[in-house]
Amino acid sequence: MRLFHGSKEIIEKPLFGYGSPFNDYGKGFYCTKEIEMAKEWSCTSDHDGYANSYEIDFSDLKILNLNDTEYTILHWLTILLKNRSFRLSNPIARDAKDYLLANFSIRTEGYDVITGYRADDSYFSFASDFLNNTISVNKLAKAMKLGELGEQVVLVSQKAFDRLTFTGAEKAEREKYFVLRSRRDKRAREAYLFGDRKRSYTSDELYIIDIMRKEIKSHDPRLQ
Repeated sequence: MRLFHGSKEIIEKPLFGYGSPFNDYGKGFYCTKEIEMAKEWSCTSDHDGYANSYEIDFSDLKILNLNDTEYTILHWLTILLKNRSFRLSNPIARDAKDYLLANFSIRTEGYDVITGYRADDSYFSFASDFLNNTISVNKLAKAMKLGELGEQVVLVSQKAFDRLTFTGAEKAEREKYFVLRSRRDKRAREAYLFGDRKRSYTSDELYIIDIMRKEIKSHDPRLQ
């Protein structure tokens, strides 16, 4: 499989154990299967970037795919809660964090690769809204697909890093790709604010307060 990593630098040999522990899934090498997405991620308003390209053999690597049917959006959110800092603005949100960690945690130790949604900018705010009881779990799941960010593929073990072979890098100009990134984020925010977030509460929607009151646990059919 070919993977791409967006960066302001060319990275021929990623080093295991480096990087911030406060990324979505903790320390790891964050990649995408889409070169155009890597170019968007590589640029900021003041610098160009590169889409670094790699080949990797996934055979016999242990992969945790958070988009598998056995997991829900709450399993993904619980991993974020372990690694990223959320603004929990009310008692419901603080209780929600404790409840999700107690009932939806997944052990990521022992895996070589984790794949799942990317909580980029707007998408992180969507997750915060759910924790603060503003949107339902169903609307959170829909919101995560609004900007069509696709999956991120994160290498988290030395074994996975050893399988990675650098095959080149393509320049990404900020004049083009930072604009595309900003436009994608804006579209997602607008679709969310004027779509799902605006709709009124309905009795068949599950909010975090309902999940806690009804003591809904992992793999409950009501979350499917």
